[in-house]
Amino acid sequence: MAVYRTPGVYIEEIQTIPPAVAAVATAVPCFFGYTEDATLAGQPTKIESLLDFQEKFGGSPLTQIDLNITKTVNASGAVLDISVTLDGASLSDPVPTELMHYAVKHYFANGGGPCWIYSLGGHGSNAQGDYTDAITALEAVDEPTLLVFPGATRLGGTGHEAVVQAALASCLNVQDRFTIADVRTALPGGAHVTAANIDSGFRTNVAPVDPKALQYGAAYWPYLRTRIPWHTNDANIRITTYAELVAPANTPQAPEPALVTAVNANPVPISDTAVQSAETAVYNAAKAFAQTQFVTLPPSAAVAGAYATTDRNRGVWKAPANIGLASVTAPALPATNTLNDALNVDPTSGKSVNVIRTFSGRGIRVWGARTLAGNDNEYRYVPVRRLTIMIEESIEKAIAAFVFESNDANTWVKVRTMIENFLLTQWRAGALQGEKPKDAFDVQVGLGVTMTADDILNGIMRVRVVIAPVRPAEFIILTFEQKLASS
Repeated sequence: MAVYRTPGVYIEEIQTIPPAVAAVATAVPCFFGYTEDATLAGQPTKIESLLDFQEKFGGSPLTQIDLNITKTVNASGAVLDISVTLDGASLSDPVPTELMHYAVKHYFANGGGPCWIYSLGGHGSNAQGDYTDAITALEAVDEPTLLVFPGATRLGGTGHEAVVQAALASCLNVQDRFTIADVRTALPGGAHVTAANIDSGFRTNVAPVDPKALQYGAAYWPYLRTRIPWHTNDANIRITTYAELVAPANTPQAPEPALVTAVNANPVPISDTAVQSAETAVYNAAKAFAQTQFVTLPPSAAVAGAYATTDRNRGVWKAPANIGLASVTAPALPATNTLNDALNVDPTSGKSVNVIRTFSGRGIRVWGARTLAGNDNEYRYVPVRRLTIMIEESIEKAIAAFVFESNDANTWVKVRTMIENFLLTQWRAGALQGEKPKDAFDVQVGLGVTMTADDILNGIMRVRVVIAPVRPAEFIILTFEQKLASS
């Protein structure tokens, strides 16, 4: 109570609005990998756009593209056709060695928003320890909610799976983030092509010490053929073989065009004056062809963008599945229903793998929403685990204001009301099921309810929150019967 000594008018403000719980952000990924500019290596950095990434971390290394070119002309020298093909082993590996810039580009193409970048150093390195150390170090940064590390798929042996394990363990430790994992080399000729490969490889090697960690991650298969072109320039687009054919005169019995010249000398870049100025048609054809050569990428970055889009448009409780992916031409491997069955449900290990499939008339869809704990009744689904993370962290941050407050009925009422108001908002938005709020959630706090007298003596306030999250309709069953017409 204030003591008034001087005559006058005094204003007193009385707090009538109770404290509130604010929902935390849910789709803020952190990408781990090697960057062209390593100035910020080891320093988690937030970016807002692809341009922001390029200004701080650079781009992708230039890729050499070797071409075979055949030019057909008529007798007077006019160009009739220019055929361009890849030469030999050029681009034989469709997956870039340095994935970071391509992955971030794919993330933003799929609706991604602000994210974090953890540069592990400059291009040319690739070590399991770099990833695992960085994942542990990121535990000190509060905002990121998704862990993404597509570059780890380039690690040999079981290195990638070890990084996945480290990420899952980190998520379990801090309980405020979720891992989006790739199934390594899931493309033609790769190590994880069939269900048997995935069982003996990915599923066997991802085995965290605490099985509860599997609730904090989801895996996606296969790689994606994208519409993102290789980063190159005129000096790295080279002509290795060149042939000029002269079409014969217009006679029905004319033979195939006759070979006039064939050049198999040292490769010539199209930036060379002999090509760029003297052979403009060849230059344009070579450059246009190079721009149609696209990279194949692990799916995690695109899926992270899909998470962000779903959270923004619907909410974290909506399964990030049955949605299309942008800048993708096709999955690197086709999936049959039989294969999809084996990956989605695994009665032995329980480690579900979400499949990305092509559907006629509907495009390319993320066709799964299970965590790696696919047999867990509570946290089988990605949206349930992520919704719970959001609710837990939101309440945790809000209730921190009551630390050192009196552990009495006045405080308990404030805490219960604050949490109930927050959960009521989530229920109205569709995050919780139930016809009435009492069916959707329950908040309990008080002596003889959640606490004993000994708890209060020890300064412990216990709050019990029970929620009924909505779950995705993964299996929709239609039953049809035939009815005989009445006579």
